[in-house]
Amino acid sequence: MAHFVLIGYDGPEGLERRKLHRERHLANLRPLDEAGRVIHGGPILDPAGDPLGSVVIFEAPDLDSARNFAADDPYVVEGVFERYEVYETLVVFPAKP
Repeated sequence: MAHFVLIGYDGPEGLERRKLHRERHLANLRPLDEAGRVIHGGPILDPAGDPLGSVVIFEAPDLDSARNFAADDPYVVEGVFERYEVYETLVVFPAKP
């Protein structure tokens, strides 16, 4: 499987919407995590420590699958993210023996 990065940028009401949809967002990611397909996931923080977006690096069969997964995420569906991007990425570190 290939690796992909989802970068979501919160909209003006992102912080308030996160509070409403966080549990569904985490539940959406949980099956991937349990399958060992999440490399990294978490919020992007502003200087005050408040979330202003999110980054998820995960495995998927192909770019279309990764984009479909991202499009179905509750943070996308419910407007937490004003915009988001999905790219294929290459994991260089941690180095594999």
